[in-house]
Amino acid sequence: MSITHTLPDSESLASRCAADGEFCMAARFWSGELKLAIADRTIRLAVDNGEVNAAAAETHNSGADELIVIAGPMETWEKFLAPVPERLYTELLELAYSDKLTIEANPIRLAQYYPAIARVIELLRAPTDTEDPTIDESGDTPRYDTPVGRYIHLELDDHDYRIYYEEAGRGIPLLMQHTAGAHGTQYRHLFENRQITDNFRLIAYDLPFHGKSIPPVTKQWWTEEYRLSPEFARALPIELANALELENPIFMGCSVGGMLALDLAYHHPEAFHSVISLEGAIKVGHQDFSNYALVWHPQISNEFKARAMNGAMSPTSPERYRRETMQIYAAGWPPAFYGDLHYYLEGYDLTGKAQDIDTEQCGVYILSGKYDISGTTELAIEAHQAIKGSELSIMENMGHFPMSENPLRFIEYLLPVLDKIKSHYPNVP
Repeated sequence: MSITHTLPDSESLASRCAADGEFCMAARFWSGELKLAIADRTIRLAVDNGEVNAAAAETHNSGADELIVIAGPMETWEKFLAPVPERLYTELLELAYSDKLTIEANPIRLAQYYPAIARVIELLRAPTDTEDPTIDESGDTPRYDTPVGRYIHLELDDHDYRIYYEEAGRGIPLLMQHTAGAHGTQYRHLFENRQITDNFRLIAYDLPFHGKSIPPVTKQWWTEEYRLSPEFARALPIELANALELENPIFMGCSVGGMLALDLAYHHPEAFHSVISLEGAIKVGHQDFSNYALVWHPQISNEFKARAMNGAMSPTSPERYRRETMQIYAAGWPPAFYGDLHYYLEGYDLTGKAQDIDTEQCGVYILSGKYDISGTTELAIEAHQAIKGSELSIMENMGHFPMSENPLRFIEYLLPVLDKIKSHYPNVP
């Protein structure tokens, strides 16, 4: 059925928003108007200091700075507003960047109230119950989770860095790096899986300035803009592995960490037995670094970047875990995400180099979520084809954060990779 038969009118949409707790919190202090031009139909929403006025929906007149207009053809809206959106049609800003939709707005105002706008889009969709099954955490849980955390001091870039890490399990050492702007909590579910921890010693660390890894006290870091460089990113896991005296460690990272996995396989194949690249690519070139400047802006809260991350996940991933992933982003140090993107979008580039990775020396495994709008499956396939001897797994109904957005399903894809690594690992029965 076409969405034209299910779309509400302006007054009905206003009523839905006024009754929705999430929208009301996200829209606090907002005064303005949202206009959705869906082909030849227009739906309007008027907000006055966070209060939705259903009666004013069709008569409100906003100034140019207060008006946000989102427009596009019916073909795009059909895919975007489907109960389960199609892959690459899950995130409003990405659709605007790719010219599938247009957005007319003051960019700061748009970012300030993006969480509310994204919620409006969700309220336009018909409800669905197509979530994947999730780990049941509603019953009895152990008093203590499995991992144990501690700090280690590493000398990096001529400074002392106090790095936080958590670990659990025994056997083959597996270092794990989080995504841009996040921290090691993203891997918490892997720590609780005995099929993994009976054979692998899992170690998840927080990058400096992330999570519990505080800045170094030996430099005036507050006087310079944080940017993650390729050299620093590569040095940290190598120094950590050396400090922990890990023999033939495995490295696994996601997003920024997924790029780093391939970077390590190219620059330091002797340092790791194998690498597992989650959402990796040779180069993510579809966005310019400067396009993301609003993720670190004094007038825009962390809720903006957190809400945008939801669109990078699969709509079928359990909501409780998508929300947890978003909360990690909302809680981060504001410059961290933007600074990590410098490596992700500009510093990292294996174009013309990936084909030289020797998978006989360092095994390469690439896992890609089909719903990822950034490290897309097309980019993963390109990397796999360039790296002779690499192995590729496309994860159906998964997005950019597989280990945190749908851990149960991710573990099903990860276990065969770990089994293969174990079978090729020296001196393992």
